[in-house]
Amino acid sequence: MLMVVFLLCTAVRDLSSLPIKQNIIVGDPLLPQLAGYKYGRNPAMQVYSENNKNLFCSSGVPVAEKPGLVKMKIKLLGVIPFRQLSVNVVNPEKVMVGGHSIGIFLRSEGVLVVSYTPIGDALGFKYNPAVKAGVLPGDVIVKINGKSVRSDKLLQDEIDALGNKKIPINLEVKRGKRTMRISLSPLYCRETGRYRIGLFVRNSAAGMGTLTFYEPKTKIYGALGHMVTDADTSRKIDLAEGRITNAVVQGVYPGKAGKPGEKVGYYKGGPELLGEITKNTSVGIFGKLQKPPDKFFYKDPLPVAMCYEIKEGPAQVLTVLKGDNIESFNIEIQKIILHNKTGGKGLVIRVTDQRLISKTGGIVQGMSGSPIIQNGKFIGAVTHVFINDPKRGFGVPAEWMLREAGFFLFLNDFQKAV
Repeated sequence: MLMVVFLLCTAVRDLSSLPIKQNIIVGDPLLPQLAGYKYGRNPAMQVYSENNKNLFCSSGVPVAEKPGLVKMKIKLLGVIPFRQLSVNVVNPEKVMVGGHSIGIFLRSEGVLVVSYTPIGDALGFKYNPAVKAGVLPGDVIVKINGKSVRSDKLLQDEIDALGNKKIPINLEVKRGKRTMRISLSPLYCRETGRYRIGLFVRNSAAGMGTLTFYEPKTKIYGALGHMVTDADTSRKIDLAEGRITNAVVQGVYPGKAGKPGEKVGYYKGGPELLGEITKNTSVGIFGKLQKPPDKFFYKDPLPVAMCYEIKEGPAQVLTVLKGDNIESFNIEIQKIILHNKTGGKGLVIRVTDQRLISKTGGIVQGMSGSPIIQNGKFIGAVTHVFINDPKRGFGVPAEWMLREAGFFLFLNDFQKAV
């Protein structure tokens, strides 16, 4: 009796931490986190399929035999309903693992309001029509008087033209998920000789990151491991179009506590690597490559690890510190926090390689997207650095990136995509 109580308490703790939905590779246990319980013969818990058929097998651990969705019910002591789970059994995937430095170029939908810039009149007084009308930094201006805004220059020209004609301005503005209409009148600026509304705007962004993976059959790639945001407002850039190209690292400014380091380089713009960006998400940027890299650190594709396969302990990261030479460095997976999907922060990592620490201080800007390898599998990518400890940072599990790219989808994901 005491043994059953002990098993029951331990089971409740571990069952509570199980994800409601997860992907399982064909041939692995249906609930790998519980494999040690031999739950097919465990008196503390019983697992049933959707039709209440007991998932029992001689080994005590049911195995994912073929692709498909398996819905399960868990009952404590075989009678007390405890939890319902959905397991998506998938075939294993292999991808070419990156590590290449890339240039990232995005143009937003409309123009992003970055800040205010007051307008001075002949007497030196300052006015700002946009502030008075309620425009806020982070707003995205998508239309002006019914005309789509495709660049900051187009917006400037339209404001000046409407001002000269004494026509009021009507802006269509996106604020988060809301679309708003804001009316205002432009003022003539003596300093610039143009009509203005008092805003500083931007519709493009550029930076350096790292290619994470490439799947040759579909030509789909993933990179960066986190969302591209505006440098001033930290708001997501709503993508209109974008591209990536190959980059060359000239050097690295090492990071230190309170001041992150960064890679310094240039974009070659040549034919060695070129792709479009079609998605800007919390776990990276995605698209298709028109021209994949000629060389990879690993000549053959590596298997993609599911989240349950990632272990705390040693791993390696692939990144470029000089030129276009990809190198492998030792790191440690310190913590796995799979509930923390926002921003791609599912792993806590620490750089242990003294050669990398001596050159960079740890994790630096431009390493985002650097793939992480553990036990011969692609398990994730570097995403963030801890500001006060550059040797540590966050990583995103590979499964999250692959799923965002269209792999390992649940049935309801396909239904949403139609």
